Amino acid sequence: MRWPRVDIDTPHGPRQAIAPAVITASRATDIPAFHSGWMLNRLAVGWCRWDNPFGGPAQYVSFARLRAVVLFTKNPRPGLGLLRELERRSLPFYIHVTLNDYETEGWEPGLPSLGQRVQNFAELSHQLGRERVIWRFDPLLCSEATPPPELLRRLESLCERLHAHTERFVFSFAHLERYAKVRRNLAAAGVRARSFTTAEMRDMAGRIADLCRVWGLAPTACGEELDFTDCGIERGRCVDPALLLRLAPDDAELARLYGPRRTGQGLLPGAPGPAGSPKDAGQRKACGCAPAKDIGGYTTCGHGCVYCYANSSPDAGRRNAARVDAHSEALKPGGAESMG
Repeated sequence: MRWPRVDIDTPHGPRQAIAPAVITASRATDIPAFHSGWMLNRLAVGWCRWDNPFGGPAQYVSFARLRAVVLFTKNPRPGLGLLRELERRSLPFYIHVTLNDYETEGWEPGLPSLGQRVQNFAELSHQLGRERVIWRFDPLLCSEATPPPELLRRLESLCERLHAHTERFVFSFAHLERYAKVRRNLAAAGVRARSFTTAEMRDMAGRIADLCRVWGLAPTACGEELDFTDCGIERGRCVDPALLLRLAPDDAELARLYGPRRTGQGLLPGAPGPAGSPKDAGQRKACGCAPAKDIGGYTTCGHGCVYCYANSSPDAGRRNAARVDAHSEALKPGGAESMG
């Protein structure tokens, strides 16, 4: 997506910035849990800087034409002030809340207890509406402690506890063959894990679809190359034009970007976006997300999850999360500013 460009004033002088209609906060880190102060400051300034983690040029990102925000978190409670500010600005938003059950194994050491997270999820849903709070179990990690039958047992328990508070369930399988650093971090933590076989993924998808039918949830698979639509699981669109248009039905700019607002049957929660709506070319081939600009930074999350691909290591994530300067232009440790 080629976003419009606008001029902004920075401490370094005038600069040109992209002006996206939708931002994600964030696929790379947990902004609500750790960096809501940083995002509040940047919203007040009207722009931020995004430093390319792969060595390409950095970008200034203006919020002048911002129409909506998609949030991702494992612990929404520290970010409630950010949510209130988005509401005050009349910015439509929804939030993906990853709520896994790896408590027995201690694989997510920085998180509140499972019971507290379930309670927080329910309270957030009551505050925002169940259509705006999306439950993720992400990733499903196949290990000696969590073989497929055990994962399904935990999923069923969480379905029972969460189904009244959300409309949609998103999952993904841990593809360990793709991430050498994840394999190293798991081994360092003493976790004996492996990738799922194709047969296991298909079997689990069918059983997940059955669970979701029982509990009235719309299941989607995030970034999975296998097609599970035959058992009733749609390809994931975490940045979902249908949901954005549902939340902002009169927004002409979102309608222009993402296609028609209505079909004859309406826009159902969990359904693919409007016909012809664009795909974000910057994401993986199997990703169905509509275009959006992420504003986060890698290795700045302090949850310490052993399976994380966004941190170079759990310890590095914790250290850097504590070192992010809430007044820096970019979400990065130390607050160094490099675009003079």
